[in-house]
Amino acid sequence: MAGIRFTMPGQAQPGATAGAAPVQTGAALAKGRARPGGLRPAASGMHLAEFNIGVLRHDWDDPRVADFADNIDRVNGVARRSPGFVWMLGDDEMEAAQTDGEGVLGGNPRTASTLSVWTDAGSLGDFVFNTVHKLFYRRGPEWFEEQTGPRFVMWYVAPGTRPTIEEAKARIDHYGAHGDSDHAFGWSYLNMGAGYRWHPCTEDAA
Repeated sequence: MAGIRFTMPGQAQPGATAGAAPVQTGAALAKGRARPGGLRPAASGMHLAEFNIGVLRHDWDDPRVADFADNIDRVNGVARRSPGFVWMLGDDEMEAAQTDGEGVLGGNPRTASTLSVWTDAGSLGDFVFNTVHKLFYRRGPEWFEEQTGPRFVMWYVAPGTRPTIEEAKARIDHYGAHGDSDHAFGWSYLNMGAGYRWHPCTEDAA
């Protein structure tokens, strides 16, 4: 699976020409600059919600997914200590949502998901691609079943907002049906002219 490279402020992009404008900090995403195709980043002061979901290839106690299952607390701990982290749905609430046979997630006991809020896309990107999390991101195909829809979605929220699982599922479904929009988007939405840029790359460079 191809990964995504997170270009840090001031770091040259692959193939960039000398004298090109430097990549700016996460604050640039909140300035409301127009994006190609009419898309726009959030208004100043908005936070960023993210939801990701997958289904494990094996039961949680299967040794083949032990490296994932045994390190969830470790990775979530890194997230909670990361700059820009705001909130994450608690383990008990998430497990209840994942195993609810009548809930929006379908009740598959192998479901693994997270729902969290960050101050900005740069902070979330730092955690996803520049911490120990990236090691687990690379091994995702080993642990998770293939799926037709998106595994991950982001959307902007007002500070203090705590998204529900129902909203998160609706956002990822909207993203899967309509692609990037102001309502729900992936990393490609953030490829704006003077803001953060997220580059598809090989797994080894993720």
